[in-house]
Amino acid sequence: MPSAISAPSPARFPYAAMAVLATIAFTAITTELLPSGLLPQISTGLQVPEPVAGYLAAAYAAVIVVTVVPVARLLARIPRHALLVGLVLTFAASNAWVGLAPDFTSAMAARMVGGLAHGLLWTTMAPFVTRVVPADKVGKALAIVFSGNSLGLAIGAPVGTALGGFLGWRAAFLVLAGFGLVLAVLAFFLLPRVRRISDAARPSIRRAIAEPGVKAVATAWPLLVLAHFALFTYIAPFIREAALPDYATSLSLTILGASGLLGIWVAGLTVDSRPRRSLIVTTTAIAASMVLLPLAVGNLVLAMVLMAVWGAGLGAIGIYNQAAILRAGGEYSEAANGLTVLTIQLGITVGALYGSGALVVGGPLLVPVAAAVPVLAALVITLTGKRHAYPPGPREQIWLEPRPIQERAEPAVEERA
Repeated sequence: MPSAISAPSPARFPYAAMAVLATIAFTAITTELLPSGLLPQISTGLQVPEPVAGYLAAAYAAVIVVTVVPVARLLARIPRHALLVGLVLTFAASNAWVGLAPDFTSAMAARMVGGLAHGLLWTTMAPFVTRVVPADKVGKALAIVFSGNSLGLAIGAPVGTALGGFLGWRAAFLVLAGFGLVLAVLAFFLLPRVRRISDAARPSIRRAIAEPGVKAVATAWPLLVLAHFALFTYIAPFIREAALPDYATSLSLTILGASGLLGIWVAGLTVDSRPRRSLIVTTTAIAASMVLLPLAVGNLVLAMVLMAVWGAGLGAIGIYNQAAILRAGGEYSEAANGLTVLTIQLGITVGALYGSGALVVGGPLLVPVAAAVPVLAALVITLTGKRHAYPPGPREQIWLEPRPIQERAEPAVEERA
């Protein structure tokens, strides 16, 4: 069956297009996280309690879970270039709407529009990348694009929060909306156009799930995200209980974001050649860092080193798993990618609840240990998914295959007359 996009991958690496996609990812993550940093100001401005204002973040994620699959299927025939530009404009409209919202209901509606765009963006972007870069550079391209996620966490959300503190929360959303308009213009001119063919298969979650390996990746990846948010959500209580300085909370967030960029860079170098071995090592390192964190009581240096390992691993696993789901999905890679967007959002939601339960039952110091449990489950899935979900890469194949034994030729013996 033909591919949904028929344009061949180019010989040159499109750095400008990848930079635009990374900036789109940065905008999406900043849009998602911005209300959390401005919650007190939003609560006051819209005259609602802070827990109610928090629904602006919860509704964003809920819309992604509900709409990502049907909307991706509905819009499957729209050219990807036009769809990506339209999604950036939707982010801009959503943020402008929040910034101008006269009441909480209006702001909630605006956030739901943004959530719809967010889910559709992540089902579209990775398959688009695979069609506009050389086949042997997909990992490198995904690393560039995913760097926007870490930059959104490490820079976008903090800067937006600071801007809201100086100019007001409405100004922060309006500035982000203006940034989105400029980005839409850049996307229109710099993103390549790929030709779609009329008999291309529509995204089918059912057929994607039937592809060998898809279920494993769509389970292991969300387990890793679940573990991250179980600990990340309650990092402040852990730091307080571990007798670390007050500034360690903000320092840990910076380290997580910065080390995430390092992890993305390393993954970009290894995902095309050694994806399986690299993912196993990375997942093991994340589990070890979480298990060892309770030993860092009163030791700021050890705690930050372990968090750097955790953050670098988090950045890397996104690249390895993104490449794995695209490979496992085959011709239904777009639908398979949409499935992981859905399961990852569920992982985020369940992760916060799971961390809360661990906090109540075991206390703050045992939250990292509880978070390591789903990481170990993901490691088991990775180890057992060698054939379809997480197969060895080209250089791993050479490393694993036994070298043929060459027989030494016997020296010729001259016959004496």
